[in-house]
Amino acid sequence: MDWNALILFGVPATSLIASAVIFLLAESRHTLRSVFNLVAAVLKLLLVVWIIWGVYQNVDYELRFTIIDGVDFILRADALGMMFVGLSSLLWLFTTIYAIGYLEDAPNRSRFFGFFSLCVASTVGIALAGNLFTFLLFYELLTLSTYPLVVHRGTRESLRAGQVYLYYTLGGGALLLFGVVALHVLVGDTEFVPGGVLSGLDASLHPMLVVIFVMMVVGLGVKAALFPLHAWLPMAMVAPAPVSALLHAVAVVKAGAFGIARVVYDVYGIEFTFSLGLLGPLAVAAAITILYGSFRALAQDDLKKRLAFSTVSQVSYIVLGITLFGPVGTLGGLVHLLHQGLMKITLFFCAGNYAETLGVHKISELDGTGQRMPATSVAFTLGAFGMIGIPPMAGFISKWYLGMGALHANMNWVLAVLILSSLLNAAYFLPILYRIWFRTRNKPWCEEKALGRHETTLWLLVPTLATAGFALIAGLLAGMPFSPLYWADLIVSREYLQ
Repeated sequence: MDWNALILFGVPATSLIASAVIFLLAESRHTLRSVFNLVAAVLKLLLVVWIIWGVYQNVDYELRFTIIDGVDFILRADALGMMFVGLSSLLWLFTTIYAIGYLEDAPNRSRFFGFFSLCVASTVGIALAGNLFTFLLFYELLTLSTYPLVVHRGTRESLRAGQVYLYYTLGGGALLLFGVVALHVLVGDTEFVPGGVLSGLDASLHPMLVVIFVMMVVGLGVKAALFPLHAWLPMAMVAPAPVSALLHAVAVVKAGAFGIARVVYDVYGIEFTFSLGLLGPLAVAAAITILYGSFRALAQDDLKKRLAFSTVSQVSYIVLGITLFGPVGTLGGLVHLLHQGLMKITLFFCAGNYAETLGVHKISELDGTGQRMPATSVAFTLGAFGMIGIPPMAGFISKWYLGMGALHANMNWVLAVLILSSLLNAAYFLPILYRIWFRTRNKPWCEEKALGRHETTLWLLVPTLATAGFALIAGLLAGMPFSPLYWADLIVSREYLQ
């Protein structure tokens, strides 16, 4: 194993080692567990920054060994994978800080943080996977490592949510497995290669390739919460706020969308996918999900469930961008993978702050929270503006490039979807902001906790403000080197639509 392979292995290894050590720690070792969590998260982020700089300079990072004859385990750093790894590593650090504060007096913290680290290791493995076999291994590990987080509280409601989560994700994983095995029978071990590896196959195999594509995309669409495969996601909101943030912004739904991008760009190839007539139906599925999620969000009074249906809608912007045949649409979809993560994790942090500090869980209870918790409320406002697509927030950049991509691809109907979706975003976010800032509360908070001299504990407040700041900076400085938009453009220019 050479030096670059060792560095690459260190990225998932930091989380795996952290997970193993935390599981072994006694429940009473609160300080040691927190220190170990934070050290592992910072070390991972430093390794990722090192590799990102190397990938930018065209340095090769690959770890490969044979599992059985004809099947390799491959980790490889490319521009697309490092975009997802960078997001996961940065947000893991902030979510770790947040979770330490949120679970300060909770039981079973060693179990929680052990599976929490294992979940992040799985996500990083998905991003760095160099072939379908390695991707599938980490994809299934992600399912198994997130289930204990969903059911962490052990209530009847959380156990029911976990059961539904397993039904959907294991079913989707089985369908993905069938697709991967069928493709292996046709072409052998399938590595991820820009431009795909299937376009040279005989035309008589094209119908089978269409079936395999549908199986894999439906399997991945479960985690990406494509309609009608989304029902597990709102139910999973019974989990603690750090888990909700992890599911929506860092790990599960992003893994599904990222997997679809890998299949379209690096297995089939965008041009071959287009020639098979598969981009159009996928675009329609994404558009339906965007509008459906927005309409369902309007009807929710529970804050986390409204945010959950917002995620159903927003993640499909990534899938929609993938289907727009051209570099501009690709750019819009890929950059939204980062932008949505920053904005959505901010909103879930804010929801957790309101719940943990004031006992507020419903939108109808938010009156006057801007006066009681102004910093958290400013962060929520920035996240909401970004989701609506108001400049200069990051969400505006995503929607602008998606709209331009639709025009370049001669898919003008997508513009109507984007406009209607933005109006619906405003319809379900602006009333929340009105309650926060312009309504007053005439009775005391039912469960207000004394959390120090700040509006809430700094463990909860600092990550919230940091991610809100990143979401703002990603929009304001979109044209700067190493911004999310810059890196998405690097992916497009280096790897796709050559």
